[in-house]
Parts: sequence; structure tokens; C-alpha cells
Amino acid sequence: MTNESDIKLFENKKVRSHWDEKEEQWYFSLVDIVEALTDSTNATDYLKKIRKRDEELNYYLGTNCPLVEMKTASGIKRKALAGNAQHIFRLIQSIPSPKAEPFKQWLAKVGYERMQEISDPGQSIDRARENWQRLGRSEKWIQQRMTGQETRNKLTDYWKDAGVKEHDEFALLTNIIHQEWTGLTVKKHKDLKNLKSQNLRDHMSEAELIFTALAELSTRQIAEAEKAKGLQENAKASKKGGSVAKNARKELESNTGKSVVTGENFLPPAKEKKKIE
Repeated sequence: MTNESDIKLFENKKVRSHWDEKEEQWYFSLVDIVEALTDSTNATDYLKKIRKRDEELNYYLGTNCPLVEMKTASGIKRKALAGNAQHIFRLIQSIPSPKAEPFKQWLAKVGYERMQEISDPGQSIDRARENWQRLGRSEKWIQQRMTGQETRNKLTDYWKDAGVKEHDEFALLTNIIHQEWTGLTVKKHKDLKNLKSQNLRDHMSEAELIFTALAELSTRQIAEAEKAKGLQENAKASKKGGSVAKNARKELESNTGKSVVTGENFLPPAKEKKKIE
């Protein structure tokens, strides 16, 4: 984990947080979450008690939540038990406090919607469209984003059938494709757009989405033509597929004088940070 840390507001309470560069996700102090959701005068003691009362919670937090160095109120750095969003949701389920109830109801609603999407996948598409609309995306952008996702799904389906392992190997091949057509790794592209845990594709321009889809479509068709199997053969196909999109990108840029790959994003304007005493 990196040393980057921050203070975030949660229900008007300060919650210490830590950005993990490698995992690309935030970790939050569990004691601070407990303090924000309860009226306890001693959040550390409260957390100990609910862990003692709930053996499954105690095992879950002890197994999954790391100790992260964070500053105390006095400015001293000490290790504190921290959790990501999934860990926090599990903790909230065990907090018998009225302040935690709205979160429990929201989790129940999300769980119910997820079950609906499993039985009717079309609902997940509709919800995705609604979410993008609420974020101010244009219909043209939304259509391109959804088309690109369909292209992506067909590629990952091929990889699965070709014996490529999900997660790490998928990420490796994706990075090969991306670096070949953009000249940047996925991480460097996210850095360019000032993104952290956000999905890169949700912050791509229309052109970036189109060229990403072209690179992944080309990769799948080349892999199919070559009957690529396993990681190594698909890595070669990925580089070739990315190269198709790279050549098209350079051709467009030479005719427009504009770079396809940009640092533009859809993040809200940055707010001036308040001084923390």
C-alpha cells in the first residue's frame, strides 16, 4: 500500500481513508465508520464488542481487512484496521443503530435489484443507461459505450473458451491491446485523466470508445482466424489487434491535427480542500 491518505466526510463525520495504488481502491478506517454510524463515545471499544458478539463478522474482518497506517487526531501515524467498500457493507449489517438502518435498506434494495437482473439481464442494461443519463452523458455517448461493452464481452467470451484465465490474464491482455493502440498502459491513461477507482471507459471520449472497440474487435477476429489458444498466443493476437486501431488513430490524427487520447474526463469540478486542524 502507498502512503497516500485523506480525510473524507461520512454523515458529517471525519473518516480516515487510504488509497491503495496497486489495488486501485480506497480503504477506510473501520473505527471511524463505527463512530459515524453510532452514538458510542468509544468507537474502538464498540467495534471490539460487536466483533466479540458476532463470530462470523470477527472472522470476516480479521481475514479480509488489512492494518493500514493512518494519522490519529493528534497527528501520530498508527496502524488501524481498514476495509474497502465491500468490507464496510458487511460491517454495517452488524451495527444495531438507527443511523445504520438507511444503509441496510439501501443494501437490501441493491440486492433485490441484482436478483432481478440475474433473472432478466435486460434490466441491468436499462439501469446502466439510466445511471449514465443521470451523470449527464449524451445518448450518442451512451450508445457507443454500450456497443463497446458488447464488443468487449464477445472478446472475453473468446478468451474463456481459449483457455485464458480470468482476472490477471484478462487484465494482462487488455493492457497489451490498450498500450498498443494508445501508447499508454491502462494505468497511465487513468493517470492522464486523473482517475483512481473510476472505470476508465466511463470517462472516455466518444473517439476513445470507438478506437477501443476497434482494437478489441480486431483482436477477437485475428485470434479467431489464427485459432489462438492460451495466454501467449492471445497476447500476440492482442498486439496485432491493438496495432490495427493504432494505425487508424494515427491516420485520423494526421487529418485532424487533434489527439484521440486525451486527459478529459467526466469528473465533477474539483472542490477546494478545507484545512483540517
